[in-house]
Amino acid sequence: MRNEPTAQTPLTGLVVFDCDGVLVDSETVSARVLVVMAADLGLSFTHEEALAFLRGRKVATWVAELEARLDRAIADAFIPAFRSAAASAFERELEAVPHVESALSRIAAPFCTASSAPREKIRQTLGLTGLLPHFEGRIYSAYEVGHWKPDPRLFLHAAKDMGAAPQDCIVVEDSLVGVQAGVAAGMTVLAYAPGDTAPMLADAGATPFSCMTELPGLLAEWRPGSVLPENQKTPAPLAVAV
Repeated sequence: MRNEPTAQTPLTGLVVFDCDGVLVDSETVSARVLVVMAADLGLSFTHEEALAFLRGRKVATWVAELEARLDRAIADAFIPAFRSAAASAFERELEAVPHVESALSRIAAPFCTASSAPREKIRQTLGLTGLLPHFEGRIYSAYEVGHWKPDPRLFLHAAKDMGAAPQDCIVVEDSLVGVQAGVAAGMTVLAYAPGDTAPMLADAGATPFSCMTELPGLLAEWRPGSVLPENQKTPAPLAVAV
């Protein structure tokens, strides 16, 4: 059983994961939904364009951009309809990011997830992919903080609640706004970039990597002792300073 951090036991290191695109491959599913629903509005997106359009962003933000392209308002029912269609698609198609569960099982340092998504979506996607037990009690949503990436306050809130100083945190992100939020929070940032986004994310201040099999090694370089040996894949207690 994992130890729970307290104000009296400050963490010696904290890994803060984004959720969509880092833990679960939800953005590719959401992009397919957007392609169909945008076409119904008269807008054409390729899957790659839709993925870049929504990655890491608040739904209301990119819907406002759709309205600007259309030069008209979109019905209020669009956002709940999109969320419902995406949730149904997740039930059929969603998978964890390749190799992420194996990587999580080797992390000895404490970790949490901090996402721009609503809590119910985070729990749904983690639950569908079998990752929820890794994050139970350590889920942070921008909807509960009232600030979305690239604003750093979600990450700062997660760190404070977990009992870690910003300089003792490392963020794992996949989006530009997420990297910007991590940098603005004063945290080290790793960027999961299996596609062509690595140069952009590196320019924003992150260290890119292309496969989750690389993550334990990167974390071990960041903070010795934060990763279990490769042949030991059972969760260890949280590393806390007393």
